[in-house]
Amino acid sequence: MGSLPSDVETLTLFEPRDAFSRDVDDHIKNCALAQSLRANPDFKESRPHLKIPPEVRQHNLTAGTLSGPNMLVVPPYHFNEKDGKSMVQIFYVGTDISGHPGVVHGGFLATMLDEGLARCAFPAMPNKVGVTASLEINYLKPTMAGQFLVLKAKTTKVDGRKAWAEGWIESLEVAEGEEPSKLVEAKALFIEPKHAKLLQSLYKATD
Repeated sequence: MGSLPSDVETLTLFEPRDAFSRDVDDHIKNCALAQSLRANPDFKESRPHLKIPPEVRQHNLTAGTLSGPNMLVVPPYHFNEKDGKSMVQIFYVGTDISGHPGVVHGGFLATMLDEGLARCAFPAMPNKVGVTASLEINYLKPTMAGQFLVLKAKTTKVDGRKAWAEGWIESLEVAEGEEPSKLVEAKALFIEPKHAKLLQSLYKATD
């Protein structure tokens, strides 16, 4: 598949398809949370979905199948803390990934947490890649479609080829004076497979 784009290069690869996706992209890129993380030298910004070659991306669930109008409108922005300590992801969910009308499908949220916790923990693993061994999801509140969301994750333990992570999803925007509340939370265990060096070139989270 050739060389993959760097983290910095992924930030320039997305071309909005219409005015709405351009507005969504600009909102995420310029929000206060993104600006504060971008100013922190311990965090590296990237858009991992855009590391995947286009011919492969169309077969990927979140980067391809669920990407587009009224779904994952733009590729999420990721901010990874060095050494796999933590990760923050900012994204927008449309109305076409709902379970009940206007409520985001729980399976979609589980998928985002699975991938998000993995992208947090992988840089802390020996070969920077692993597979999900277990995933525990706890749904706290309905997650409404048509809003900007934040996924926050941290690596809690690393033991050889095993890494544990936990995190949650919350709304990006809240009423003035209020703190964001957790909508869904998760814990996961990732294990580095024996053929990790081969997977590393395909799925590494960061440079």
